[in-house]
Amino acid sequence: MHLLRGAVRPYAWGSRTAIAEFTGEPSPTPHPQAELWFGAHPGDPAWLQTDDGEQSLLDALRADPDGELGPAVRGRFGDTLPFLLKVLAADEPLSLQAHPSIEQAVEGFTREERMGIPISAPTRNYRDRSHKPELLVALSDFEALAGFRPAARSVELMRALAPEVLEPFIALLSGESDADGLRALFTTWITCPQPDLDRLVPAVIDGAINYVRSGKKEFAAEARTVLELGERYPGDAGVLASMLLNRVALAPGEGIYLPAGNLHAYLQGVGIEVMANSDNVLRGGLTPKHVDVPELLRVLDFSPANDVVVRPESDRCGAELVYDTPAPEFAVSVLNVDGEHLGHEIDAPTRHDGPQILLCTDGAATLRAKASAVVLERGAAAWVAADDGPIRLDAQQPTRLFRVTVGI
Repeated sequence: MHLLRGAVRPYAWGSRTAIAEFTGEPSPTPHPQAELWFGAHPGDPAWLQTDDGEQSLLDALRADPDGELGPAVRGRFGDTLPFLLKVLAADEPLSLQAHPSIEQAVEGFTREERMGIPISAPTRNYRDRSHKPELLVALSDFEALAGFRPAARSVELMRALAPEVLEPFIALLSGESDADGLRALFTTWITCPQPDLDRLVPAVIDGAINYVRSGKKEFAAEARTVLELGERYPGDAGVLASMLLNRVALAPGEGIYLPAGNLHAYLQGVGIEVMANSDNVLRGGLTPKHVDVPELLRVLDFSPANDVVVRPESDRCGAELVYDTPAPEFAVSVLNVDGEHLGHEIDAPTRHDGPQILLCTDGAATLRAKASAVVLERGAAAWVAADDGPIRLDAQQPTRLFRVTVGI
């Protein structure tokens, strides 16, 4: 077991304060810090703090895959850590995007390899052969767009904001199944010629302004999102697409699970993001980065997502809160140490024999494994190799640890 130094990703939509304050570094930072990666992704691996100095987690896995990952995990996923843990801090909206299924990723990666597109090229869609299911758990109040909403609800929103200009498009949602109607309307908007968007988007923004000024509450959050996106990305089809998606407001501790094909955009907040160890993203708007509309349409799932919020449940012993997802690459839980457990060494529930990463989000605790011990304070993480578990922990103050392991 070793302390793990994360890798900071400085994207423009990030925060100059959130990650720095979380890790105890000087704040504000000179440049926005968007993500803090704890994992073994080739693009930016984390670093083990060893007695001999820092070692890349990626190099450690290559040197001793059996000891670090364990035979069972190697049998399922090869010599690669199958998950990636991030701290995400969004001060501005992220791109409108979706991720492919495994089959789509393999086909897309193979196709782009044959085309000779370099892995690092900004126009590359598929940087690996993996799908990218992900779970976002809010550390602060967190706003997002996630999954298509039922068509009838989108019709109500569109009529509330700009009935005259949107009525022809509302007709595309009528007389079809939800998925077929949403496909028809989203495809129409995302492929709309720019001169038409330059007329339509401002008209919808005017409707949103009028709705906010009216003091009505039902769609106030959706109207404000239209205004915010329209200000940052004028004439972008993603402004219109936001009216078709569930607008989700997460309280700390609540999450969103995003399977393949789920269209989404994070808007604002700080959260823990856990995903399969992939960097495959198909973007459709709200970004200066590469947008590939045909490829996005190929991977999207237009079925409405009625309940996208994930709330943790206590395990049988009550010592761990578990976020239940179907992803085989990762399992996410929270260890809360408080009350009668303070000042006493307790066993962390044993999930299986694979590796794990623990990230302290509140308080401080001493972690002991078979051969080592580390102190985790807020913002610090630890890597526990497969051959170094199980774990015991001791906290003198209320402490919360996020734990990520391989899925069962």
